[in-house]
Amino acid sequence: MFKKQGKQVFYNDYLKFNHTIGLALIENNDVFLNDDDLNFILQKNDNIQYPTFIHDTFHNIYFTDEENLWLYQTITNIYKLDNKYKQALAFFALFQACIIKRPYNLFHRKNLYIRTAEVERSFGNKKTWDTLFEKHFLKFVNEANNAVLDNKKNNIAFQNDIFEWNYKTPDLVYIDTPYISKKGVGVNYFDFYHFLEGIVKYDEWFNLIDHESKHKKIKNGKNEWCNKGEIHDAFQNLFTKFKNSILVISYRDDGIPATQELIEMLEKIGKKVEVKKMDYKYVLSNGNSKEVLIIAQ
Repeated sequence: MFKKQGKQVFYNDYLKFNHTIGLALIENNDVFLNDDDLNFILQKNDNIQYPTFIHDTFHNIYFTDEENLWLYQTITNIYKLDNKYKQALAFFALFQACIIKRPYNLFHRKNLYIRTAEVERSFGNKKTWDTLFEKHFLKFVNEANNAVLDNKKNNIAFQNDIFEWNYKTPDLVYIDTPYISKKGVGVNYFDFYHFLEGIVKYDEWFNLIDHESKHKKIKNGKNEWCNKGEIHDAFQNLFTKFKNSILVISYRDDGIPATQELIEMLEKIGKKVEVKKMDYKYVLSNGNSKEVLIIAQ
């Protein structure tokens, strides 16, 4: 949105797969995937040796064997592209294709059986699940290419711990941190999307996996955003770091800290705070929490 409005945009995410999306759609101003790129990505090349890691490691966990074969061939070809923005665009399309073929759009458990079981269904989208990876991939490539624009600004995608940010102070900072429920349970994006993180850390993936877990998740080093004893200080430090910027915080009204606590933190650093709420049903949640947008100027 801000890039379309001609603003200089800085994008930061600690996860490499999200940073890759930032490279594709925020930092990239004028690079697209063309037909030659797609022909190369989608065909098996005789002069390339394709590893079988995904097929060997994730059998019967997330995708079918045939889909796993397609994945590691496609991933290997994407890495052979000689332009980082072309790679990023292709990985963006691949991420979206992987997500849309997953029950609940997540990688939180071993549940391929939900897709493959011959049962009457009251949920899910079997047609989407059964659509070929290649068809989904090409659809999202088209969306990615259409999203590329040059706003004549030096937009940059970073992959840093936000507390180590040492670039210039932005006019506005949009914040969307991991979430801790009122029960003290951390909802960490990493646990839901670790498979995508593995794709962009392909050579390291095997050594990153918790091989004791049924769904072969990547070992997750928890941080202050996942610890109910540390998250209050984390928010306070974050707000203080960007106290000279307009702050926009995406949150849920049943989180720790409570919304009112965040408001009080912001008011203590001199901010005038406005709160907007919207009903939202979260996947895997039985509650009716509200999506909260906190605007602090």
